[in-house]
Amino acid sequence: MWPFGRKLSTRILTSQLTILVASMLVGFALFAHEERAQLDTQYKQRVLAIARTVATTPEIKAAMEYGGAGDLVQRTAERIRTATHATYIVVIDTRGIRHSHPNPALIGRPIEEPLISDDNDHVGIDNGSLGRSANGKAPITGPTGAFVGEVSAGISENEVSGALWGVLPAFALWFGLALGFGAIASYALAWRLKRRTFGLELEEIAKLLQEREAMLHGIKEGVIAFDPAGLVTIVNDEARRLLGLSTAGLGFPLEELLPPGRLRDLLAGNTGGLDAVVLTDEHYLTVNRRPVTLSGREFGAVVTLRDRTELSGLLRELDSVRGLTDALRAQQHEFSNRMHTVAGLLELGEPEEALAYLTAAEGAEAALSESVRERIANPLVVGLILAKSTVAAERDVTLTLTDDSWLGDSPPHVQGLLTVLGNLIDNAIDAAAGTPDAAVTVRLTDGDGITMVVSDTGLGIPPGAADSIFVDGYSTKPQTHILRRGLGLAIVHRLVQRLNGQIEVSEGAGAVFTVELPSATMARSAP
Repeated sequence: MWPFGRKLSTRILTSQLTILVASMLVGFALFAHEERAQLDTQYKQRVLAIARTVATTPEIKAAMEYGGAGDLVQRTAERIRTATHATYIVVIDTRGIRHSHPNPALIGRPIEEPLISDDNDHVGIDNGSLGRSANGKAPITGPTGAFVGEVSAGISENEVSGALWGVLPAFALWFGLALGFGAIASYALAWRLKRRTFGLELEEIAKLLQEREAMLHGIKEGVIAFDPAGLVTIVNDEARRLLGLSTAGLGFPLEELLPPGRLRDLLAGNTGGLDAVVLTDEHYLTVNRRPVTLSGREFGAVVTLRDRTELSGLLRELDSVRGLTDALRAQQHEFSNRMHTVAGLLELGEPEEALAYLTAAEGAEAALSESVRERIANPLVVGLILAKSTVAAERDVTLTLTDDSWLGDSPPHVQGLLTVLGNLIDNAIDAAAGTPDAAVTVRLTDGDGITMVVSDTGLGIPPGAADSIFVDGYSTKPQTHILRRGLGLAIVHRLVQRLNGQIEVSEGAGAVFTVELPSATMARSAP
């Protein structure tokens, strides 16, 4: 456990104060050492000036060269020492004998250290009979210019230390003020950090990070987070898989990661809505984008992606089976009606009428089948058209194949052809059902490529909506809880594009869809 408390703000404040105090103490010690060195230099220069003053005094110079001055040297040296507050002034002749000293008992005695050997001044620290002192020495030249001795002046180190202790409190006050200002700044920084971390402690932040990583990379849904500037801050593994992003996507704007399109608009929030549907080349996704706010502040947005590819495939397979069931039910219903009619005629004793009725009904179905087979050679396409015609008849819609239609036995990309044609006929039947003289017309031609034209007698496409109907999720039909609307035409549009084909639709009453698929050598393989 942290010895100074567990709160993050307390830890930060304590650490900063410890660093500040240590820095201030080291700085103060360095300053005191530097100040002491400067004071030593100043006092050395001061005692040297005193020594020079004594050495140039005429009375001292004459007495040291000619002698016979009695205690003149001592009186003069003591007078100057008292005036300059020096600790000692010692006048020494060339033999090393003292002629002045604060202790009269040492006058006439030799010094222990050697005299200066040149005519230059000397400064330093002296450990003499009066203790450690700052010392300055100056040579004495007599009236004739001859070297006759030296003057040694000094100030006790205790006085230098006293001068240092005299200036330190003022500097200590400044250091204390700086320490106080640093403490206030540290407290403000700790408070700000606590606010930015929402009062969480270090252990809590680490735990949240671990939980976030485990959650983001463990859930099945894709998650992308954006900061207020729109830069990507979080992308989990599932989102990278669904969107095909690399690990270098963090910190980049969405425009540099995804191409323009509906998917990027949904992720960026340019278009919205709950459970918005978007199709990619490989996936069918449900997208939700929500803003993130905490304590009244905006922190960007979070987008979740759910992969509904497998579920959508199952639901569409179920829808296809349901369509087949509807076709079988319609055929069974028609068969039951015919059987009831025949049974009624037989009960009435009209066997000839019953036989004629069955012959006419069989001939009509055979004629429809034969009419389609004459124009369409591929059995898969024939089966699709016949099944759709039965469903259309059940809904009172007439499905007609034009006389100029023709399709070979092995058309290119037949699976894509069935998907596109089936979706367009289903939409046309839905649009035409319930209208007067409801009809759907199909035209198929096979030349350099395949051309499909599917028209109906429905309300048609609203003006200005020709491009919108191919957008994922766009539909004029009510949504159901089983199968989301608005995907059929989006799938058709995407499939046509992947086959390198073209699709067009007319606006206004009676929609006409025209699809052109190139030959197999010009198209990319369909999924």
